[in-house]
Amino acid sequence: MATATKGTITVEGHDITITNPEKLLWPEKGITKLLYLEKLIALAPYLLRYCRDRHLTTIRFPNGIHGKSFYQKNCPEPIPDFVRLAPLDGIQYVHLDSLPTLLWLGNLACLEFHASFHRIGSELPAEWLIDIDPSLDYEPRIMQAVHLIGEALDKMGIHAVPKTSGATGVQLYVPIAKPYTFEQLRTIGHFLGRYLTEQHPKLFTIERLKKNRGDRIYVDYLQHWYGKTLSSPYTPRAREAASVSAPLEWSEVEAGADPRDFHLLNIEERLRTKGDLIAKSPLQSLDRVLSFIGQ
Repeated sequence: MATATKGTITVEGHDITITNPEKLLWPEKGITKLLYLEKLIALAPYLLRYCRDRHLTTIRFPNGIHGKSFYQKNCPEPIPDFVRLAPLDGIQYVHLDSLPTLLWLGNLACLEFHASFHRIGSELPAEWLIDIDPSLDYEPRIMQAVHLIGEALDKMGIHAVPKTSGATGVQLYVPIAKPYTFEQLRTIGHFLGRYLTEQHPKLFTIERLKKNRGDRIYVDYLQHWYGKTLSSPYTPRAREAASVSAPLEWSEVEAGADPRDFHLLNIEERLRTKGDLIAKSPLQSLDRVLSFIGQ
């Protein structure tokens, strides 16, 4: 439980100094730093689930979403005694495993949380993610595309959970029942991407260079790799809508959900009514499709 005194909050026995609590971070939504920290407390049980035991990259916006920003991989200094580190390849990543650490990062205006695809100490993926990336700033076909991908995965015997990136894209999140390699998952992703582009050549592409995609939607099976990151489930995003990366029900995809509809000011109510849709999803075996494509 948090208590506040003179610009300091005490959380789980640790004192965290809060600076500039009235600074507007999302001006269009009227979200100050203090309100942001309150929303992080509500998001913590869900966000920490997908950042714990991972190498964390944050994006910091010291003066709010319209100011300059920068990626933060190395842990900011000075480092409080309650913050744990996750070293990898010479970088001292933050191990985001507690509410005090989350609020400390929030006070530093870390507005986005991007976790590694693999757990600390492992070279194997913790789940499988396919990134669906529009080539247009506004893409009215995005949910239609996600629905078609869901149908293709169903034919492969794979159940995925769609989640908004919180920006313009959508990801397909597949909880896996046993360890697979990044190479195996990339092979399935390539197979899926080729199938979609053959079936719907005007809608999908697996062309990595944006300038060569036209208006087609990119099925990005390459991003899911060791050492790379993607927006974590339930991370806020530095967008005017104060959007949050939100798992969706398939019925919401079919109804054409808008990623901007899920944001810091309403995510608590959604979590109260729907819970964590990813955690509710059964773990998936990919053995059958790997066997089919000869892996």
